[in-house]
Amino acid sequence: MRTAYQTDVIAWANEQAALIRMGKFDQLDLEHIAEEIEDVGKSEQRELESRMAVLLAHLLKWQYQPERQGGSWSRTIKEQRKGVLARLKKTPSLKASISDASWLDEAWSDAVVQVTNETGLDVFPDACPWCMDDVLKDGWLPS
Repeated sequence: MRTAYQTDVIAWANEQAALIRMGKFDQLDLEHIAEEIEDVGKSEQRELESRMAVLLAHLLKWQYQPERQGGSWSRTIKEQRKGVLARLKKTPSLKASISDASWLDEAWSDAVVQVTNETGLDVFPDACPWCMDDVLKDGWLPS
């Protein structure tokens, strides 16, 4: 029995894996397999961007709300920094994203929207003022 990709993607994926293991390559749904492989890469990129946006947002809050600095923000900065570095270690091809200006602009924009919504402040720079080496350096915090 063959399950359509659009009907039940999990059952479809299990069937495709079984077909590969049995060597029945002529029965594979190659177009959808290719899409799923591309989606894995996109998922990794989204995770990296999401973690970076949260990290940048907390660094912004740290800088612009010094009276509210505390352990919670510090822990979130540490956790997100660790998560970004883990993604980069697990998927080295994502390192190019960190130095891509448009990617960083998108992560920055997400961070600014998040912080503006949380704080009501609207005083943030249009572009990230920090270098990525600092942002990712253990223990670094903006002044």
